[in-house]
Amino acid sequence: MAITREEVLHVAKLARLELTEDEVERLTGELSAILEAVSKVSGLDLSDVPPTSHPLELVNGWGEDEPHESLPVEQAFANAPKREDDLFRVPPTT
Repeated sequence: MAITREEVLHVAKLARLELTEDEVERLTGELSAILEAVSKVSGLDLSDVPPTSHPLELVNGWGEDEPHESLPVEQAFANAPKREDDLFRVPPTT
């Protein structure tokens, strides 16, 4: 399975990427190689492999949700780069 130059340009446009001609050519080859490698999976006999959403068993690593005392204010602000009264001072966003 190969990806065409037009498909690379279409994806670049969707991602709002400006690619040079060299980048388009390089990505066409690289993406085609990736698609070829992934397509090899379709040739495998996976009939005895159960469907999975994750290769490893997921376990919740959180502790029990128990109420406890909050941090003292001074400890909470100990590593804050800037502080204004009892608030974290952060740069404005645009």
